[in-house]
Amino acid sequence: MATLRFPLSRIEGHARVEMEVHDGQVVTAHFQAIEMRGFRYFMQGTPAEQMPVIVPRICGVCSTAHHVASVKALEDIFEVEPPDLAKEIRELLLLGQLIQNQATSLFIFTMPDRVGASSLFHMDESEANPEQQLSLARRSLKVRQVGTNLITLAGGQFIHPIKAVIGGVTSGIQREPAEAMRQEIETLLPMACQLFDEYWDMSLAMGERIGTWGDDQPAYYIASTGRTRPLLNSNLIRVLGPDGAERASFPPSLFRHYLDYEETVYSYAGQTSYQGQVMRANSLARINLALSMGTPLADGYLEKLTHTFGKPAHPILLFDLCRGIELVYAFERALEILSKDLDYEDTEVPYALKDGEGYGLVEAPRGPLIHHYTVKNGLIEDAEFVIPTVHNMLAIERALKVAGERYISPKAINLELEKAVGRVVRAFDPCIACATQ
Repeated sequence: MATLRFPLSRIEGHARVEMEVHDGQVVTAHFQAIEMRGFRYFMQGTPAEQMPVIVPRICGVCSTAHHVASVKALEDIFEVEPPDLAKEIRELLLLGQLIQNQATSLFIFTMPDRVGASSLFHMDESEANPEQQLSLARRSLKVRQVGTNLITLAGGQFIHPIKAVIGGVTSGIQREPAEAMRQEIETLLPMACQLFDEYWDMSLAMGERIGTWGDDQPAYYIASTGRTRPLLNSNLIRVLGPDGAERASFPPSLFRHYLDYEETVYSYAGQTSYQGQVMRANSLARINLALSMGTPLADGYLEKLTHTFGKPAHPILLFDLCRGIELVYAFERALEILSKDLDYEDTEVPYALKDGEGYGLVEAPRGPLIHHYTVKNGLIEDAEFVIPTVHNMLAIERALKVAGERYISPKAINLELEKAVGRVVRAFDPCIACATQ
């Protein structure tokens, strides 16, 4: 039996793919997280109130989602409800992360796959048009910068936000910086749409070139966003069946009742399933669960996707097109919020320390993120982090096996397999640093 190993790049964290092949048949396809973090263990004994400023260090990409989920878990324990204005500013913070993450995934991580290149800066392998390459890179980084600026505005700083606190946020957003941010977003929204249009065309051309949209088998989908507007700060997780019917809706405290979780012997990241069935989280799940986006341009793209690929849509390379729809939505929704008065009332309420058990849920770019804390004598007795990427692990491995079966035969291994492995994994945009807790 032969073993094929594929190191991975253009993902967050360290992982590899390992396939076992016998007589030209793919026996297993494993996606392996190869680092151990241990955050759950060294959080034990930490003063509970310090968690919101510590957990963003779990990941430089997902720090915003961890920051807000941590605050919500402690608010659940302390039985405190933040003001509406604080909730709006938290939503703005999460929208900034969505813009930053989706722009990174689309234009830096996966756009090179569309033309078979290894980097955004080598999109034209003949290098016949370096000026076009540079224009593409500059536009991509400008769109991504909108997300980082929005996180800084709503979160106090970019990499490790500090503005969300137990009971609300530290302050509102004054009219002048809010208006400056609004104008920046309004100016760059057409550029984001233009880049997404180019990406869409590249994706269709790639599908024609390689003859597949990847694993297009039906799956279950999991997200915590709503049906008519993908709010990122909800309190319910939803599961959609392969036929488009909603199968379950539950608070984060019941996730073990509805989902099966298991460890694996070959990876530091676990796996979840719904009644033993493969699930998918992330952008494709949210778009499949959404009846509308609630903003005009994003709704136009949603209608185009549904008309072209149906609903629910299953091919995994559509994850990327769904990220583009969400990128446009995040721009439009941020414009709506920034047009309001964001400095009209107190932004936090007092609370009293309590011991107990609590859950915090946010919809991170990669799916539902749960923080589950147990507090005793004001200290963290246990901290469990249920990371969105674990919901995709079985789906990733199924898709890898589909790719292996496509490009491996008893006579030969098609060299396209290595590129296909990268495309499969990057379609799910996994966050390995978070998933190895």
